[in-house]
Amino acid sequence: MGCAISGLVPKQVGDVKDDVPVVHLTVEHKEIIKDTWKVIQENIAKVGIIMFVGLFETHPECKDVFFLFRNVEDLEMLRNSKELQTHGLRVMHFIEKSVARLHQTDRLDQMLLDLGKSHYRYNAPPKYFLYVGAEFSRAVQPILRDNWTPGVEEAWKTLFLHITNVMKQGYLEEELNQRNVMANISRERPEKRLNVI
Repeated sequence: MGCAISGLVPKQVGDVKDDVPVVHLTVEHKEIIKDTWKVIQENIAKVGIIMFVGLFETHPECKDVFFLFRNVEDLEMLRNSKELQTHGLRVMHFIEKSVARLHQTDRLDQMLLDLGKSHYRYNAPPKYFLYVGAEFSRAVQPILRDNWTPGVEEAWKTLFLHITNVMKQGYLEEELNQRNVMANISRERPEKRLNVI
């Protein structure tokens, strides 16, 4: 979510066809998330690194978005990477902020919209957002142990679907904004050329 990412990968306009179901976080979901976060939070750095190593293992194409990890094939090297640890912590702190804003939907959604817009600029397509949620779930299952129940899984899955939906909206808004900027620049150029003559 705030990435050390390169803009060298070409953008594929409209490459967001993966439909994400619209979900609603219930009061029960929010309480489950807050309760389990207390345990997860104690292992925040560990979860962050496990999550990203798992992401790169299951979806190696995601590494292309990250300039620093693009050509690293050795998973052990990734596990020990200070840069990946830093990024994992940044994402985990974002999740922590999301949990803190669960009962302030407007603030949560604005933060998610802004993050989606920045991920357009980072060249990280929305389909990757869901991958992070799946890897988060895999990373926290061993930490929560017997507390990882179908209800807990459903609550966290619902949160990540919500995060993905709103970030995707921000991504698409930024994509449209950038297209409009480019169209305006293209329209202005002929006039400027006439003024030079």
